[in-house]
Amino acid sequence: MPEGEYRGMNLTILDVDHENTAYFGYCAGHDFHLQQCTACGLLRYPPGTACPWCQNREFEWTAVEGKGTVHSYGEVHQAIQPQFREKAPYMILIVDLDTQKGQPSEHEALRVAGNLATPDGDLAPPELVKRVGIGSRVRMVFADVAEGLSLPMWTLDEDAEQPDEPWRYPQEYNGV
Repeated sequence: MPEGEYRGMNLTILDVDHENTAYFGYCAGHDFHLQQCTACGLLRYPPGTACPWCQNREFEWTAVEGKGTVHSYGEVHQAIQPQFREKAPYMILIVDLDTQKGQPSEHEALRVAGNLATPDGDLAPPELVKRVGIGSRVRMVFADVAEGLSLPMWTLDEDAEQPDEPWRYPQEYNGV
């Protein structure tokens, strides 16, 4: 049963939670794997007991490249957890993966959530947060929490072509 503490929060993945135990097991090895349905071939996230499109319960874990484009984001300015307050503002991203892009439809594309981080897996500082928005290219990194437990996060992909100005909420341009 992987468990650890991340920024003051206890994290535990129960042994009975087979799908998440396997998912976080791959993450602990700094590998990104998703479930791939053996019937329709679609990848899915988050892990689950059946394919959301064809309801098949059989799947294989498949290695997936952790690269994509920011689809949406939230920027947290008032952190509730005390250990996150020193990192505010921090960003939570929804990333459209390059793998399986636009499938099964543009509205049900393969999207993965995670915090914006530095390349070494620490929450991103304000200067990095200000550079990222919708359309930014990101890659996956991992924050090691404890033995056998790492959290997938996103960092700006410095090797990828970036938009001149990624879209950000208008109030953010005015320093609000």
